[in-house]
Amino acid sequence: MAVGLIEDTHGWRHDSLEDLEAELLLEAIHRHYGFDFREYSPASLRRRLRKRLEEEELDTFSQLQDRVLHDAAVMERLLLDLSINVTAMFRDPGFYASFREHVVPLLRTYPYFRVWHAGCSTGEEVYSMAILLHEEGLLDRARIYATDMNEVVLERARSAIFPLDRMKDHTTNYVRAGGTAAFSDYYLARYDGALFHRWLGENIVFAPHNLATDGPFNEFHVILCRNVMIYFDPNLQTRVHGLFRDSLARRGVLGLGAKESIQFTAHADEYDTLDKTWKLYRRHA
Repeated sequence: MAVGLIEDTHGWRHDSLEDLEAELLLEAIHRHYGFDFREYSPASLRRRLRKRLEEEELDTFSQLQDRVLHDAAVMERLLLDLSINVTAMFRDPGFYASFREHVVPLLRTYPYFRVWHAGCSTGEEVYSMAILLHEEGLLDRARIYATDMNEVVLERARSAIFPLDRMKDHTTNYVRAGGTAAFSDYYLARYDGALFHRWLGENIVFAPHNLATDGPFNEFHVILCRNVMIYFDPNLQTRVHGLFRDSLARRGVLGLGAKESIQFTAHADEYDTLDKTWKLYRRHA
């Protein structure tokens, strides 16, 4: 029997049995494990689900659902596929240069401030911010909260060990971002890894947080969520913008990814633009 064209509240179009199976898989993951991918971009999810299907040597999403519900190791592998972990030290160097210009002077007015890195992945951008704040003489005043829904990537972030073969590219980013020292001063080369100095992480707190399901947990002077919401559907983007608004101190700064914007959201009128190109916004007083 053919499945008619139906569009559900999460954006899935049931013009194929595969789409229906995919939606049921995501619902099962939410109910059993508490991870909510139902409002992620359907096109991106399909690609990642099919990748896991092939690597598990299965034929249908229904078979994958059975494996996921009964084998936590399969769920862990799928979670790594579904949580987007594309990052780099000083990724988009122009953003960090703009942060130095527009945000650092504001942070100098605080005796103490809190930064939230939402969707921190494996931590490269968190340590980048720690280095930037150190070079600006502000790291001792900061508490950086770095969160992700994926415990596996959080453990990698806590280790402060990154692939040594990426240090050349990271160094280039660092210089373009306005770095004022030798990037190699911040880490020790050990075999095929670069171990960043422990003092960089003393003011960083890594913790689990799911933007799709969890609420506010503190008030922040800076919130950075870069290149995460591009994978969310409009409903989830709206919810997350509300979460950030509720978590951001008055006159606090929100930083988004280059393809993201506060415009056309319900909270757009509550912000001033610090840098239109690098998506830095300041909440009204």
